Amino acid sequence: MSKGPIFNQVNLVVSDMDAAIAFYRLLGVDLDASTDDWPPGTGRRHVHVHPQPAAADFDLDNEAMARLWGHETLEAGDQVLGFVLPSSDAVDEKYHELVEAGYSGRREPYDAFFGARYAIVDDPDGRPVGLMGPRDPKRRYTPT
Repeated sequence: MSKGPIFNQVNLVVSDMDAAIAFYRLLGVDLDASTDDWPPGTGRRHVHVHPQPAAADFDLDNEAMARLWGHETLEAGDQVLGFVLPSSDAVDEKYHELVEAGYSGRREPYDAFFGARYAIVDDPDGRPVGLMGPRDPKRRYTPT
């Protein structure tokens, strides 16, 4: 076991819990709303994502790098939540499904230099959410 800290959690503070639940469910995230109001009757709301099989990556990028793979509006202090989809087509489909449902698309799907199909859509609070297909080393390239 590692002697250092192990990244294993992200908490999102949301302005509208129902809107956030709707967005992440449409994205396909399995949410457990059984702890939705706690303590009961207080209006304090917490929703947990059912455990997922993969561990999360933890990456740091300066603004110039984030704007290369993401969008020119990304700046220091932003967080991009990343979700892996099973195929490049699934990235395109999920992006268009979310945009057609009224969420803002920040970066349309494209073949990224790191070898995966990639897109960004904003959640109801304007938080960027990355959608990434499987990485294929043969599709990597050096951007100009």
